[in-house]
Amino acid sequence: MSTHTDAHTSMPAQTPDHFLTVDDLTPDQLRSVLDRAGEYKAAVEAGEPHGDLEGKTLAMLFEKPSTRTRVSFETGMTQLGGHAVFLGPDDTQLGRGEPLKDTARALSGYVDAIMARVFDHEDLVELATYAEVPVVNGLTDAAHPCQTLADLLTIEELFGGFDGVSAAWVGDGNNVASSFAVGCAMVGVDLTVATPESYGVDDDVLATAAEVGTAPTTTTDPAAAVADADVVATDVWVSMGEEDERAEKVAAFDGFTVDEDLLGDTDAKVLHCLPANRGEEVDDETLEGERSAVWQQAENRMHVQKALLSELVE
Repeated sequence: MSTHTDAHTSMPAQTPDHFLTVDDLTPDQLRSVLDRAGEYKAAVEAGEPHGDLEGKTLAMLFEKPSTRTRVSFETGMTQLGGHAVFLGPDDTQLGRGEPLKDTARALSGYVDAIMARVFDHEDLVELATYAEVPVVNGLTDAAHPCQTLADLLTIEELFGGFDGVSAAWVGDGNNVASSFAVGCAMVGVDLTVATPESYGVDDDVLATAAEVGTAPTTTTDPAAAVADADVVATDVWVSMGEEDERAEKVAAFDGFTVDEDLLGDTDAKVLHCLPANRGEEVDDETLEGERSAVWQQAENRMHVQKALLSELVE
C-alpha cells in the first residue's frame, strides 16, 4: 500500500481557482481530494450527514446530454447541503447568442461555482477567464478531469494505493484518455496507451504527463499493452459529435475490443467511463463480469466531485 502525507488533515492545500484539466491540481491538492472523497463515501455508506456546502449553489451548464455528470453533481450538492441549478442548452441566453463572458459574469453574482459540460474546450477557458467563482470541467472535447478523479479513487480502492500499479488504456486517444494519462502520471501509475495509428493521445498531453510525472508508453499493439496491466481502461471509439466518422473508426479499431480474447490470462480489472457501446470497445461479458469495476467507478464520480467542490468552494 502506498504511503503519503494526508494533506487534508495535516496542512491545507492551496485552493485552485478553477478545475479545467486534472493538472490544475497540485499533487497535494489531488491527494487531499482523494482523501476527502473517501471520507464522503464512508459517510454516505454510514448514513452520516456531511453538509459542508450548506447554503451554497452550483450552476450546471450543459451543451451535451448527460446521465452520470448531471446526477452525480446534483445529488452530490444535495448531500453536501447545497443546491444545484440545471441549465440546459435551451435554458439560458447562450442559446440566443449571449456571449459566454456575459453569462460567466452574471452567474458569478448568483452562484458559488459553475460546472460546465461543453463541446469546445476553448469555450470553457473563456468561461473561466470571466467567471469570478470556480469553474469545473464536466467534460470538453479536450479533457474529462472529473472522470480521472473517479478513476484514480477506484484504482486506489482496488489496489490499496498506487505504488507498483500498472495500467493500460486501450482504444481512442480521446479526451478521457488524455486526462487519464496525466492523472496516472501525477500519482505514479505506470501507463501504456494502445491506440491505432492516427488515433493516439496528442503530443501536448504526453508532454504534460512528462512534466507532472512520467509520460505513458505508447503502442499500436493492444495485447502488448494489457499483458502486464493491473487495470485496463477504455472508452467509446465514436464520441458525441463524431457520428459521421463511425464506419471509418470502427474499421480502424478492429482488434481493440476489451474482451476475454484480449485480456487472456491476466487478472486485470476493467474500467469504462460509460456509456458503453457493448460489442465495440468492450463486450457484454467483460462489462458484466468479475473483472469489471465500472459500477464502483461510476459511483465514485459523485464522491470525488463532492470533494473537489468542497476544496474549491470552502
